[in-house]
Amino acid sequence: MKFPGRRRHKHYFPVEDKDPLISQFHSSDRLTHNYICGIDQIVVDIEAKVDQAFLDEFQLKRGMSQVIDSTITNALYDRLKRDKLVEYEFAGGTIGNTLHNYSVLADDRSVLLGVMSENINIGSYAYRFLCNTSSRVDLNYLQPVDGPIGRCFTLIDDTGERTFAISAGLMNYLRPESIDKALVQNSSALLISAYLMRTQGDETMTEATMQAVQYANEAGVPVVLTLGTKFLIEQDPTWWAEFVEKYVDILAMNEEEGEAITGFSDPLLAADKALDWVDLVICTAGARGMFMAGYVEESFKRETEHPLLPGAISEFNRYEYSRAMRKSECENPIRMYTHSAPYMGEHDAIKNTNGAGDCALAAVLHDLSANVYHKLNVPNSAKHEQNAFTYSSLAQISKYANRASYEVLVQHSPRLSRGLPEREDSLEQAYWD
Repeated sequence: MKFPGRRRHKHYFPVEDKDPLISQFHSSDRLTHNYICGIDQIVVDIEAKVDQAFLDEFQLKRGMSQVIDSTITNALYDRLKRDKLVEYEFAGGTIGNTLHNYSVLADDRSVLLGVMSENINIGSYAYRFLCNTSSRVDLNYLQPVDGPIGRCFTLIDDTGERTFAISAGLMNYLRPESIDKALVQNSSALLISAYLMRTQGDETMTEATMQAVQYANEAGVPVVLTLGTKFLIEQDPTWWAEFVEKYVDILAMNEEEGEAITGFSDPLLAADKALDWVDLVICTAGARGMFMAGYVEESFKRETEHPLLPGAISEFNRYEYSRAMRKSECENPIRMYTHSAPYMGEHDAIKNTNGAGDCALAAVLHDLSANVYHKLNVPNSAKHEQNAFTYSSLAQISKYANRASYEVLVQHSPRLSRGLPEREDSLEQAYWD
């Protein structure tokens, strides 16, 4: 596990630096590696700058995510190319982005489930997706299909508002029988998105997703749901709340999605409400930074050394130095919260907000996966006397996630091209001594 930088305290990573008192952990032993897996609609993101007249021409609703047919897709793409409006073309998908960023941050394996064109031509959309995905992301379990993968057009107007037009192709035809039960049940987490529930007709993606969720629930593998867009949640917030409570362990959302599912516009209150359903909540709030909420057993709570913060919940960060636990693992569960302001506290360098939330989630998953990795390889460590969900405290995870998302904000691609720096240029040399 590679947390950014070397601090005055130590994480005692990697676990190859063995404790000589652990006699059963011999130098000849091979380390056990874990992985996370996720299901996604395999798409290529096409970003372009347009005006309102362009959106009207193709009957697109500003600020919304909408599905378009193949005829409109081809006309839209031809027009963007003809007028040279295309800014960037990247491998996309909210789960694909998260798994890629996880593998870059952790330098370890993740597994992507979905469909892929059986016949791939150089320069095609499928080719672009493969070329822009980390080699640490295992693509061997993708289901082949005879046709195109999806395309997602991100159309940005002068105000910065993003309108999404999605051409599904065959991306929603992942079959339930293509879900490997052992693969899911041996993973450290299963990652899904709300988009996977938006299928129609003979599309099988929702059935495949529910099959994977069932496998994960049976084995106690954490199910992580990212909400994706408020417009989808607003259609039936009660259904989504019931779905989250029944199947999901970790919920990731932004403040708009949080309001749609909980009814609370304040991100802290939205996160608090979501704790009625899940064990851990990540809520990004744009310029306000990021909030996290979770549970800890009372006997393991640790009070913060930072000033107590005001908010909708008074002194909400009191126990932010605690490691998160499943509520079911606590005899006397206590709710805890933390907040991190935007990294560097400025927006001058921000080029694109697309994918920042996915990268923050990738950092959180890195910490959860690191906890499993350490438990597998150093099971007798005092670290695991507490049956924690996370390796680090809630405050530390929040800072890490915030820092990771900043790397996406200052570039055009929603995917990291490299890990975080060993040392931060913005910090004084004395900090690293």
